[in-house]
Amino acid sequence: MKKLLITLVTTLAFISTAHAVVNINTATQAELQTLEGIDAAKAKAIIEYRAKAGAFRSTDDLEKVDDSIDMRNIRKEISITGATLIKQETKPAAK
Repeated sequence: MKKLLITLVTTLAFISTAHAVVNINTATQAELQTLEGIDAAKAKAIIEYRAKAGAFRSTDDLEKVDDSIDMRNIRKEISITGATLIKQETKPAAK
């Protein structure tokens, strides 16, 4: 039972760290574009909004930039504090 609990906790720890977290107050255009539904134009608009209006106070403020941003898809992947952490995709070695 103890081994099962340890295995479960370890698995959940790895699952929770598998998500990308993008700080919308400091992210570059390329980092913003890793978010679902954020293309180059929206990423640029986010950066321009941030430069004019200052730091986002809430992740929901992202909707002020463009009301077509679907917060349901990216809410868990964005933050307003901390470092941007992008999961590196592993690519198979070239033959």
